[in-house]
Amino acid sequence: MTKAKEALLPSTIKNKEKRSAVHAKLKHQKKIEKKKKANAREAAEKRALELGEEPAPKNIPRTIENTREFDETICRPDDDELFAGNDADEFSSILKQEHIPKVLITTSRFNSTRGPAFISDLQSVIPNAHYYKRGTYDLKKIVEYAKKKDFTSVIVVHTNRREPDALLIIALPDGPTAHFKLSKLVLRKDLKNHGNPTSHQPELVLTNFTTRLGHRIGRLMQSLFPQDPNFRGRRVVTFHNQRDFIFFRHHRYIFETKESKQADSKGKVSEKKAQEKVIVRLQECGPRFTLKLTSLQNGTFDTRGGEYEWVHKPEMDTSRRRFFL
Repeated sequence: MTKAKEALLPSTIKNKEKRSAVHAKLKHQKKIEKKKKANAREAAEKRALELGEEPAPKNIPRTIENTREFDETICRPDDDELFAGNDADEFSSILKQEHIPKVLITTSRFNSTRGPAFISDLQSVIPNAHYYKRGTYDLKKIVEYAKKKDFTSVIVVHTNRREPDALLIIALPDGPTAHFKLSKLVLRKDLKNHGNPTSHQPELVLTNFTTRLGHRIGRLMQSLFPQDPNFRGRRVVTFHNQRDFIFFRHHRYIFETKESKQADSKGKVSEKKAQEKVIVRLQECGPRFTLKLTSLQNGTFDTRGGEYEWVHKPEMDTSRRRFFL
């Protein structure tokens, strides 16, 4: 009977108060057992070091990252062919600072209330970005207009049910065109204790764009920003790729001077020994959102006759391969 009570699961108890009490007791027991195992492991390592023996190897947890399959398309630092191709791709003139990026931002035909607010945040992030109302114009005509006005990229913010849900980035004049699914959007006004960005050109940080496809998408993101950041502005724009999701963040770092009081030999804190210490912290400026690549098309936008370089498939979500990372 006692064993049955001990094995009783909280989910089988109908009384809410008793169920919560049993759940808290089980949680406390698990915490104690975990602490005992950690203490035993530390004692074994200490004992092995005292005896001059090698401690037991640490257990590596099984994660999605360390169980992924090897991808042959991962870029290597000694890949001469890859770096030779960078000098002749569609983004080379901008990344070599031969042309200044100029971005045209527009919307889908059916705009929403949060769409203009998101575009306003994008304009504060991307230097030299200009917003044009979509109206009834076809996207191909907008692309031709942007070419004549010397724009280097076109960004289309697609909305669904009054919420931005996709981004279309078209590199001009000859492509490529990348379509991203947009999720987890948080506007600047909705961020707690957000900062207001200045007009300085931001520093750009891209991480984990390691495959050939990721390298290409990374250069597409780079082509939206000038390649001469003004570090005095302390602005940082980050594209962090994790599990084929691109997390966008916009920060500014702040230097603060604080006094660190030091105690003397008797343990008393004296004002004479107080020293100034510079602390660096980050303040998020927003917006904050997540992108997922759904397709990469050669050339400019063309739904009928366009050739696709890469298209996302549903089975890729359950695969262990690095498609984009």
